[in-house]
Amino acid sequence: MNEFYEGQQFVGMDLHRRRSVLVRMTETGEHLETVRIVNTRDRLADVMSRAGESPEVVLEATYGWYWAVDALAELGASVHLAHPLGVKAFSYRRVKNDQRDAADLADLLRMGRLPHAWIAPPETRELRELVRHRAKLVAMRSRCKAEVHAVLAKPESTDRLLVWVVSFVVWQQQG
Repeated sequence: MNEFYEGQQFVGMDLHRRRSVLVRMTETGEHLETVRIVNTRDRLADVMSRAGESPEVVLEATYGWYWAVDALAELGASVHLAHPLGVKAFSYRRVKNDQRDAADLADLLRMGRLPHAWIAPPETRELRELVRHRAKLVAMRSRCKAEVHAVLAKPESTDRLLVWVVSFVVWQQQG
């Protein structure tokens, strides 16, 4: 098959932290190319340059998908995000590897059976990250307070812990 196919192309991307696998195929499901890349915008652009104009690209909504979606959109691709629970059936296959996952994602998109997830705009993603970070800090503060309570609740707590008690009370009143 010609690597520079001119028709509509579908690209499945199995995204990982450092490397990813991309599978390009035609609208009839013919395999054009499978490539493993290091996750950089330049390397992604290099592979996508062979996918023609406005390729349909799908990747699973896993950790770190933000950069890939943004880069693909900048390259003119129509990006789709697969819902992880909708493609859970992948885990029950007998043969499971990155190339097969990427090809199956492209097939689901090509056949119109892809379980879509919402691609939040960058502003919303930023707010979500701030809220997540705040929630982690609040949980950390709660754990610290509970640990201090546990130490102070022990019967062997004596006058030498008085400094801790005073500091803790002041700290609790502040936050």
